[in-house]
Amino acid sequence: MQPDIINDLWVLLASLLVFTMTISVGFLEIGELNHKLDRSLYKTLIITGFSLFFMGLIGFNIAFAPTIDGVIGNPFYSNLFLGLFSTNLSGGLTGVFWLTGKNFFDTGLSTGTYFLFETAFASVTLALVGVVVLRKIKMSAFILFSIIYFIFIYTIPAAWIWNPTGWLYTMGVRDFAGGLVVHGAAGFAALAILVRIWQEEKKKGLKESKIEHASLNSGWLTLAIILLWVGWFGFNPGSELAFTTETVMVVITTFLAAASAMVSTMGTKFLISKHDPGLIYGVNGVLMGLIVITPLAGYVSPGSAVVLGLISGPIFVYAEKLLSKPKWYSDPIGVLPGHLVGGIFGLLMIAFFTQTSFAIASGASTLPNGILFGGGILALHQLGLEALAVVVVGAFVFTASYISVYVISKFLKGMLQDSEYSDQETANTTTS
Repeated sequence: MQPDIINDLWVLLASLLVFTMTISVGFLEIGELNHKLDRSLYKTLIITGFSLFFMGLIGFNIAFAPTIDGVIGNPFYSNLFLGLFSTNLSGGLTGVFWLTGKNFFDTGLSTGTYFLFETAFASVTLALVGVVVLRKIKMSAFILFSIIYFIFIYTIPAAWIWNPTGWLYTMGVRDFAGGLVVHGAAGFAALAILVRIWQEEKKKGLKESKIEHASLNSGWLTLAIILLWVGWFGFNPGSELAFTTETVMVVITTFLAAASAMVSTMGTKFLISKHDPGLIYGVNGVLMGLIVITPLAGYVSPGSAVVLGLISGPIFVYAEKLLSKPKWYSDPIGVLPGHLVGGIFGLLMIAFFTQTSFAIASGASTLPNGILFGGGILALHQLGLEALAVVVVGAFVFTASYISVYVISKFLKGMLQDSEYSDQETANTTTS
């Protein structure tokens, strides 16, 4: 089977759009915190380069090669770096990557195209995790964590849910473009890092975590959300892995959900505060809508996308309020209320809003109609499957991430940047 040239070209372009999202997350960090550019941009450059190198080395095989008992892809399926020096790689000069062939997704993508697409997803996922490190941890600690993340932490859940031989996929779990594999998992990994940061901060005698206060830069913030929104054009529609009429429908559901969430987020904030919510809530509204629609963009109608977007706004505002109360961590970019809460909520909504006609067109022919569309007991079963995926992926990612940063911390004799705490340590130790 030869690659489908149109599908291959479309997914290749989508890959490039998704890659722009990694650097856009760095712009978002700059826009919300207005701190020096060098660390944020350096961090996103490292993430991009490391994702290509370590996913190419072995991570891509662990996630997307035929799995061993549904748990882990064969690490040496296509050798290192997609065949190394071989001229006979399946899906290289000829043929298609195995899971895009007729026996599975049947979209006819070459190995190189599929590798770039999935690696771009891995890259932006770590970028989301990385916003919680801010100026708190040593760059050497983040670099070491990045290597582990691309080889093991990101790839295992991807093998379970996105690989058609993965154990959760074969059970019936679906996650269209990464509500759990990307956004939810990023939230769980970030939470593990925040726990370790707090443990080290307590050892320094701090009574509460060092806070990174918002200091908006409107230009960078606007640039960031525009690039992220455009990048999502590759993120969700590209996840069709083909250029079809359903691909255009995914564009519509994605963009309508983002716009609807912006309206409801700003409206909710205005009703609570009686003040103009400002640029920050417009940006966070768009992001929340994009996050929530991601796991089911290919399974729902435009009307459902609007409803989901309108629901997303109040969820973000109240989740942000609730999750900003603890003083043992600092999450100024909103990874927890946005990506963790939004990703999980969107995933669970698969069981409520799916319509089989859209799901079949997106290659998810086993998905039943959602509860709101008469799915009945089958939809309830789907809800149970998605909830199971949240539990097992959350437990794995949090545990693996915490163990990784704990070992890194011990190896480096602490992972906090001491210089960032020297001015605040005395003040915090006197706070009761």
